[in-house]
Amino acid sequence: MTTTPLPDTETRGLLALLPASARPYALLARFDRPIGWWLLYWPCAFALGLAGGLQAQWPMLGWMLLGAIAMRGAGCVYNDIIDRDLDAQVARTRGRPLASGAVSLKAAWGWLLLLCLIGLGVLVQLNQVAALIAIASLGLVAAYPFMKRITWWPQAWLGLVFSWGALVAWAQVEPTVPLAGLLLYAGCIFWVIGYDTIYALQDVEDDALVGIRSSARALGSGVRLGVGVFYMTTIACWAGAIWLVRPDWLALLALAPLAAHLAWQLATLRPNDPQDPLIKFRSNRNAGLLAFLAFATVGLAG
Repeated sequence: MTTTPLPDTETRGLLALLPASARPYALLARFDRPIGWWLLYWPCAFALGLAGGLQAQWPMLGWMLLGAIAMRGAGCVYNDIIDRDLDAQVARTRGRPLASGAVSLKAAWGWLLLLCLIGLGVLVQLNQVAALIAIASLGLVAAYPFMKRITWWPQAWLGLVFSWGALVAWAQVEPTVPLAGLLLYAGCIFWVIGYDTIYALQDVEDDALVGIRSSARALGSGVRLGVGVFYMTTIACWAGAIWLVRPDWLALLALAPLAAHLAWQLATLRPNDPQDPLIKFRSNRNAGLLAFLAFATVGLAG
């Protein structure tokens, strides 16, 4: 059975270079859509920057990038194992390798194990406290695929999961995670809720038909206001984190480019457009870069 890349795939050219037998596994781990591992990676980089660890801990930028790629892939494989029946009922996801039958359930479990072993290789690079915090995330990760069945806000749970790297990275720099680190983590959570609500706009109609819950469905016509509240809370939390590290009004200006970018997302968002929510969602890779530059600037100056 052939595997057709999903509509939001980004790297059809690179995917085409793989042997035909390997392509379904690359799709299953979402290697064709790097935006996911960028969004998982950025909170790690944020914490390394703001905690002042970029000089002493600079190799962690590479290790945590590898970990983000591997563990995001593992999370996608696990999610598809759990959601394979639901995925077959949604237009955007019915072409996924498990839902379409291109990869067997047994092979998917084997691929998941291999990705987790790569993640283990990254885990042993961490100090004991950071490693324990990383391991503590596994329960959240395991529960996430079930959230869309039991709550209207699975995006909030995803926020807890995708932001966890901020706690891990901060603990890698310092023996504890102070209030500044917790505010950084909180801001990441609200950022995730905001951008994943935008992402969920693509599936509102199909989700309603099969009974999948999401923040986009919960907010309805108020989705723009809701995302605006999430993004403003993000900026407020991150400004608080910066202030605790460097109590200087000029330091807060480092967030201005990011705030402008998020405002652009909100002002130009077209919820009912088939393509625009995906464009705005993907632009959060650039939002993450702007945030990283802000945190790195403050951390290096402090």
